[in-house]
Amino acid sequence: MGRVLLVDDDPSVLFALSEVLTSRGHDVITTSSGAEALTRLEGTDSVGVVVTDLSMPGMTGLELLEQVKGRDDALPVVVITAHGSERAAVDAMKRGAYDYLSKPFDNDEVCYSVERALETRALRAAARAKSVEKTLEASGVRIVGQSPALMRAIETARRLASKDVTLLVRGETGTGKELFASLLHAESRRASKPLVRFNCAAIPTELAEAQLFGYARGAFTGAAGAHAGYFVQANGGTLVLDEIGELSLAIQAKLLRVLQEREVQPLGSTHVEKIDVRLISSTHRDLATEVKAGRFREDLYYRIAVVEIMVPSLRERREDIPPLAREFARKYSERFGLPEVAELSPELISMLVEAPWPGNVRQLENASARCVALATGKLSGPSALVLATSARAAEGAGAGNNGDGPNYREQMDAFERNLLASALSTASGNQSEAARRLGLSRATLYDRLQRYGLLSESGRKD
Repeated sequence: MGRVLLVDDDPSVLFALSEVLTSRGHDVITTSSGAEALTRLEGTDSVGVVVTDLSMPGMTGLELLEQVKGRDDALPVVVITAHGSERAAVDAMKRGAYDYLSKPFDNDEVCYSVERALETRALRAAARAKSVEKTLEASGVRIVGQSPALMRAIETARRLASKDVTLLVRGETGTGKELFASLLHAESRRASKPLVRFNCAAIPTELAEAQLFGYARGAFTGAAGAHAGYFVQANGGTLVLDEIGELSLAIQAKLLRVLQEREVQPLGSTHVEKIDVRLISSTHRDLATEVKAGRFREDLYYRIAVVEIMVPSLRERREDIPPLAREFARKYSERFGLPEVAELSPELISMLVEAPWPGNVRQLENASARCVALATGKLSGPSALVLATSARAAEGAGAGNNGDGPNYREQMDAFERNLLASALSTASGNQSEAARRLGLSRATLYDRLQRYGLLSESGRKD
């Protein structure tokens, strides 16, 4: 069963088709115009097939067909034609329609056509996911998820990877833009050459020029030796400029010149070196808006954004949240030395899917790491509360630190907590025996158990 979008300006046709398809268990959405249909399709990947009349006022069925195919070529469109309009149906088929139905239509014929289209959609999605999985495995890049939004972004990256074109990867903070940059390099003809990253947001403006373009010995105070900049280090390969929207206008001007001339001159040097570098930039900002505001150079924008790839937010791919959360539970169970992978309860999975996640995948990972660190056994109850609090943290900052998981102190606390819990379990809750095994005094052990909330797991035996 699947979700069907019906489009017809005749209410009686919409009602009849809706009744027929609903009786077969399908989820039906009805719209009376092509414009309304496009609005319903915006921001969702749940529709499995579109059924539209060809003859409608305003946007015709053919125009709607072209719009749908332009957005998602894999979405089947079944067209409805009036009796004697077979020529229009043939024209629609040539433009990419999956099938056509002639009025007056037979109910079984409608169901057969729609269900065949849904099956085709599902088979294509499965084949696409398998193909993407093989590509990621071969490239060594791990991107978890099989949602349509994610698959489309990955397929776009795959198509562009072999073409030596300058790319801009856009997406909210924490969506995994760096993984897409890695995929683009791994699938390119430059894969055997260096992949060099430069985080434009992590370095002061006065140092950015020296790091990007290099410097000669004595170029400034402290320059005891020459330094090859990132452009030279990436020669023959790929240079990724993460968060390029954070660069100052002065550095933007110098970057533009390097891209135009394909050469770089280190600070304090008269030597100019030719470079062959593919540039991939990423940003969470809308650079077109930044250009209008005067914060980003228009000429540089057009130079770096020959093609843009949009990485979907976690809100646009909620079906990927369960496998992502399970993967993070596995990852941090291993990192924290747990004897078994922490199990996520169905209640917790449901809560995760519904959470807003303003910090996207990074926020989910950080919250999952804290859950694993704080919990033993199945992750539910108090662990869910911890994760829920993390999920609803202030927008922008995500949950906790901005790195890849918990910081050093959090990891050490998690390790100690799990070490204590393991010792208690081995000693069947006997604190004295657990203290002996750990080489601690009983008083020290008691303080540690109290700190980590483990007293309830202890029988408090002497």
